[in-house]
Amino acid sequence: MAAHIGTNHGAPMEVSVEAGNAGAAEWLDDDGRPRRKGTFWTASAHIITAVIGSGVLSLAWAIAQLGWVAGPAAMLLFAFVTYYTATLLAECYRTGDPETGKRNYTYMDAVRSNLGGAKVVFCGVIQYANLVGVAIGYTIASSISMKAIRRAGCFHTNGHADPCNSSSIPYMILFGVVQILFSQIPDFDQIWWLSIVAAVMSFTYSSIGLSLGIAQTISNGGFKGSLTGISIGADVTSTQKIWHSLQAFGDIAFAYSFSNILIEIQDTIKAPPPSESKVMQKATRLSVATTTVFYMLCGCMGYAAFGDASPDNLLTGFGFYEPFWLLDVANVAIVVHLVGAYQVFCQPIFAFVERRANAAWPDSAFISREVRVGPFALSLFRLTWRTAFVCVTTVVAMLLPFFGNVVGFLGAVSFWPLTVYFPVEMYIKQRRVPRGSTKWISLQMLSAGCLIVSIAAAVGSIADVIDALKVYRPFSG
Repeated sequence: MAAHIGTNHGAPMEVSVEAGNAGAAEWLDDDGRPRRKGTFWTASAHIITAVIGSGVLSLAWAIAQLGWVAGPAAMLLFAFVTYYTATLLAECYRTGDPETGKRNYTYMDAVRSNLGGAKVVFCGVIQYANLVGVAIGYTIASSISMKAIRRAGCFHTNGHADPCNSSSIPYMILFGVVQILFSQIPDFDQIWWLSIVAAVMSFTYSSIGLSLGIAQTISNGGFKGSLTGISIGADVTSTQKIWHSLQAFGDIAFAYSFSNILIEIQDTIKAPPPSESKVMQKATRLSVATTTVFYMLCGCMGYAAFGDASPDNLLTGFGFYEPFWLLDVANVAIVVHLVGAYQVFCQPIFAFVERRANAAWPDSAFISREVRVGPFALSLFRLTWRTAFVCVTTVVAMLLPFFGNVVGFLGAVSFWPLTVYFPVEMYIKQRRVPRGSTKWISLQMLSAGCLIVSIAAAVGSIADVIDALKVYRPFSG
């Protein structure tokens, strides 16, 4: 049983179609699994909840680096590339015929059946490394929000002159302890109400950020900011301006990253006609458009409110001090969202390692014995491995508490391979696009262009981390 933890959609239901059981076939899809019921609307909702996450909070900072012209233009460009490559990826859900071909249940399955070989390993490494990175990023983000709740209260009682400093380390440890508990619940990422809670939370804090930005802009009496972004001067050298502008691309890419769960979302859509890929393409169009409008509003209003001083996390950088209770509501929403999102992103890693361990040592009691205690399913191996994983990500987060840089780096590193390279390569293979044809050349040029952007953004984030590390003492939080 332990092998199926976190992957209960990975075990097809076996149904014997005997005389008395023939009716059951009506309840199954062509692959023998229970009938999928997903529609255009549910798929759109899933994508929107997956995309609108903590990435939205760093968009005002990203636009501040690029200015009123390049900032919104970069966001539209990333939106278009994400949408276009997602439509290519949707075509790869079934291998062969778009309506009756063999289904791929995960991104990795699609890569395996379309490309195979070393590319599967490359994809696995990038995907799991990205998930580990997200776990670290979320630990940092939630501790910053918990710290901000305490600071908001402190500023409210002691006035804004008080520095109200405190360490984020205790909050990271608290977040880690909560995650150790939650990681022992099997199939935590399958709980039906989880995505509803996540959706409500992300809309809560994004809308609060947006409305505070609008209120601040009105009280400023106009829009702040400039056409070219932060001006080079005493605070910002010309090389820093370049690094920051590149990192801004990474931040925007991170805000749009959802391609690695697109196939899983598509696997919930009901059987053709119309084919799943057609429904998914429509859902992608709606959700990327909705998200882009929302992102434009949040990013642009944040920049309009603070201009060059836009913080790298809109709700915790203390551009706003009052109403302090509203800031607290927003930050509580961020923490609740991240607690759930951390599990959703980590369950695939847990499942992968546990499947491998089960296959390697099938007879070991340490791995296979399970004890059920309430909602928890405890096995010694799961307890030790998942706890160790949470501890390691928490310690790394304590060593590198730079939210903006971690987000920029993650966005940059996973953007090209997962959002562009694999979808393009799989589409070419699936649709047998002739080498050297106009379409083939255009797709390769798109891929090459995005690779350059990815590398540049990663370099910008690394340069920034190196800069920050010169003055930073580990564990000082």
